[in-house]
Amino acid sequence: MTKIITPKPGIMDIELYVGGKSHAVGIENTVKLSSNENPFGPSPKAKDAYRNQTDFLAVYPSSDHNELRQAIANINRLNFEQVICGNGSDEIITFLCQAFAGVGDEVLFTEHGFGMYRICALGAGATPVEVPENSRVTDVDALIERCTENTKLIFIANPNNPTGTFIPLTEIERLIDGVPKNILIILDGAYAEYVEGYDGGAQLVEMHENVVMTRTFSKVYGLGGLRIGWGYASPEVVDILARLRGPFNINRAALSAAIAAVNDENYVNECLIQNNNCGNFLINEIRNLGFECDDTYANFILPRFIDENQADAANAALENAGLIVRQVKGYNLHNCLRITIGKEVDCYRVINTLKKFKENQS
Repeated sequence: MTKIITPKPGIMDIELYVGGKSHAVGIENTVKLSSNENPFGPSPKAKDAYRNQTDFLAVYPSSDHNELRQAIANINRLNFEQVICGNGSDEIITFLCQAFAGVGDEVLFTEHGFGMYRICALGAGATPVEVPENSRVTDVDALIERCTENTKLIFIANPNNPTGTFIPLTEIERLIDGVPKNILIILDGAYAEYVEGYDGGAQLVEMHENVVMTRTFSKVYGLGGLRIGWGYASPEVVDILARLRGPFNINRAALSAAIAAVNDENYVNECLIQNNNCGNFLINEIRNLGFECDDTYANFILPRFIDENQADAANAALENAGLIVRQVKGYNLHNCLRITIGKEVDCYRVINTLKKFKENQS
C-alpha cells in the first residue's frame, strides 16, 4: 500500500532519545546515578521561588525572559542582549539546526558527543557527521580535516558528555582559526560550571560572530525537571534564533526558580566542592580496583572495563545493589559505564559494590 503521509527526509532515521533509567524492578532503596543530576537538588531559594508562583499559574509568563536573561548576564559577566533562553539547552540546539542547516548540509560532532546533535541535525533534514576523537578527547585536527563546503555547524560538548573529558580554549581557538567563517561553532557548556575558571567559551562568542555557547540549568543548578537552558551568541544569531522561539517557551514557575538559582552563588559553590571531593574519591578508588578511568571535568565518571561483557556484569551488580547507572553503548562506548557523582554515601556504595564485583570476578 502506497504511503500518502510521509515526513521530511531524515525524520524516520532518528532513533528516539532514551534517558537514564530511574529505577530497577524489585529493587528497593535505589539511587539514580544515570542522568547526571545534582544529588542535592536545587537551591532552597529556587524551591521557594517556584512555590511562590502557585497563585499566578493562570497568568502567561514573560515572553522576553528579560529578568532571567539579566540575572544570567550579571552572574556570568555577559552582554544581556546576546543571551537567549530556551526550554532546556536542547531547544537552543534545535533552533540552531533549524535555522542554519537543511537538506544537503552537514552537521559535525565528535564520535562520543551528546546524542541530541544527531537527532536535531536529522530533524532539520541535514546530514549528521561523526568525527573521531583521540582517546575520548575532542580532536580539533580531525574536525578541521572533516569540514567540507557543505558543513554548516560544528557541535563541541566541552566538557564532553558522556566522556567527561575537556579541551582548553587554545584548542577551540585553533578550530575557529582552522575552519571557514561561515561555519557556526557551537560550544555546548552543559557542564562548564564544573571546570574552575572556565567561562564556557563566552569570550570567544564576543570575539567571533560564528561562535555560539549553550548552557543549562539541569546540572549544577538542579533544575532538570523544569527544562531551562540558554544560549550566548552574536546579536545577529540571537535575532535569528528568536524568530523560531515560541513566545512563551518557558513557564513562569521555571523562570522564577531559575532566577533564584543563578543568584544563589553560595549554594552552587558548595555543590561544586562536594562534587569535586566525591569525584576524586570515586576515580582514585576505581583505579585502585584496577579499572581504567579518565579524569573528569563534569559531575560524572566513565570507568572502562575489560570488555562489553564485563561492563554488562558490573552494571548488573550495581543495579542489584540499588545503584542505577548509565550504559553508554549508544555512544560507541560498549565497555564503559557512566556513573553520576552522587552524595558521599552513594559514592561509598558504588565503590563497595565494585569491590565485591571484582572479588567475584577473580
